[in-house]
Amino acid sequence: MKTAAKVFIIISMIVGALYIYPLVLGFIVLKKLNNGTMTTAWKIVTLLLVNTIAGILLLCMPAEEAAPVVEATAEEVPTVEENTEA
Repeated sequence: MKTAAKVFIIISMIVGALYIYPLVLGFIVLKKLNNGTMTTAWKIVTLLLVNTIAGILLLCMPAEEAAPVVEATAEEVPTVEENTEA
């Protein structure tokens, strides 16, 4: 759903390029989606001022999907040998 919402936001930004509100708010919402700091208030702003379909998709999106994905590398994960120092 996150990808579909991004696509609709970008389409509405291109179509409504003459209007400043969808353009600025679209950039802000896309930035918040990538950071994982999306709140319900921004979802409603998207629904009302940017794109209706994207706003509905954002409101229906589960909280787990909105959170940023953090992947650990092999250096960051402790091994068994490091934990069993006696």
